[in-house]
Formats: sequence, structure tokens, C-alpha cells
Amino acid sequence: MNLDLSGKRAVVCGSSQGIGKAAAMELASLGANVTLIARDEARLKSVLQELADDEGQQHNYLVADFNQPEQLGVIIQEFARENPVHILVNNTGGPPAGPALEAKPAEFIRAFLAHLLCNQVLVQALAPGMKSEKYGRIINIISTSVKVPIRGLGVSNTIRGAVANWSKTLSVELAPFGITVNNVLPGATRTSRLESIVKGKAEKLGISVEAAMKEMIEEVPVRRVADPQEVAAAVAFLASPAAAYINGINLPVDGGRTGSL
Repeated sequence: MNLDLSGKRAVVCGSSQGIGKAAAMELASLGANVTLIARDEARLKSVLQELADDEGQQHNYLVADFNQPEQLGVIIQEFARENPVHILVNNTGGPPAGPALEAKPAEFIRAFLAHLLCNQVLVQALAPGMKSEKYGRIINIISTSVKVPIRGLGVSNTIRGAVANWSKTLSVELAPFGITVNNVLPGATRTSRLESIVKGKAEKLGISVEAAMKEMIEEVPVRRVADPQEVAAAVAFLASPAAAYINGINLPVDGGRTGSL
């Protein structure tokens, strides 16, 4: 099986922590040159030092705020002019929890900008290079909520669904150029976002954080939450030459929790 990414350039969003960081490290371990993107420069510098660095690999980072799509567009277009990119991992922190009925319009707008519009900006800037290189992998980290909405995540469920359908549309448009577009759907994964969700659930139910986490784990058939590295492994496979004929799919990495096929 060909998993070698030597000579490939990967742009990984939200890579200063969590799933994004794990994906960046996994891609680097397979030989890719990795460009990190996040808004916290100090964390980016720290992650940069952790990336596998075999002879010939060149890693770097870009500082960008995904609440400002226009600024992101300027940064990524300038980068793309000098650096053909083969792999794009779209990954952005999820919107705050809460029922859809209680969400203000501005919350939907912020999430739409940070997720769908920023993804669009990145793809428009990087797809021409993928076409010229005849190799492209666009991998969107979304959520199992695109299959079964998650209670208490109203804004997230809504926007994640839009991103999933945008992705499927692109998978058809870009496939003739050797570019695949797929979605990875993490379930409960040990990240700062999960900690925030569990803490909010505990406060709402008047129980301890430990009890809230236990309830969540009991909903997962494998009886544990995922490590970010396990989600990153799915990302890395989809980015590889071995996955060239996998296109337009939603891949849950959730321990079997999602109640649908």
C-alpha cells in the first residue's frame, strides 16, 4: 500500500492543537512538507518543532484568523503563488454549544464564515496548483452530526451539514483533475472542545464533569473516546496515493457511536 507523501505539500488548518495538530504530525511522518495554519503564533512555533523532519522536508506556518475570510484569502493566495499544495486539511474549531432555537442569527453567520466560507477561500486558492500537479486531496474535518444531529449543538449541526454538502458538490467538480474531496467525521475525541462540551453538559445537568464524561463514554460501543491521533490516521490515509479512488465520502471515526450507516 502506497502511503508515501514524500515531496507533497500539505496545508493543515487549525493545527496548533487537537485533531489539526495530530493530522499535521501524521502527514509529516509520512514524508509530507507541512504548512501549519492557526491564529496563535506561539503555539504554531511549538508544533513546528514537533514535526518529523527528515532530510529534505521543509515545514512552515501561516498565521491567520478564520473569523476573517478576506484576510485568510490574501494570506493563502500569496502563499499559493510560490508553493504548489497537494493536500488541504480543512479544520476549524466548532461553534459554541446550545439549542438551535436559542441561537442568534449572528452565531450562524460567524460559524458560516469560519467554516464554509474559509474552506471555499482555501480551495479556490489551492485547487489550481493541485490541478497543475495532477494530485489533490481535500479533507474536511467535520462531525458525525452530518449523519445524525447532536443534541445541544444547534449551530454546529446546521453549518456542518452545509459544509458536507459543499464538499460532496466539489468532489464531483474536481474529480476529473485527480483531486478527491472527502470528509472525516470525528466522534467524541479527547480535545479541548470535548472538555468544554462535557463541562457545559455537567453544569446543565447538575452533575460532576466525571459523571458527564462517563455518560458520554457509555454511548460509544468501544467504551472510550478517541485520541486525536486516531482521527489523524484516517486523514493521512485519505491524503495518500492509496486513496486515489475514494472520493465524496463521509468517514466516521467514532467508535461506532453514530446511529446510522
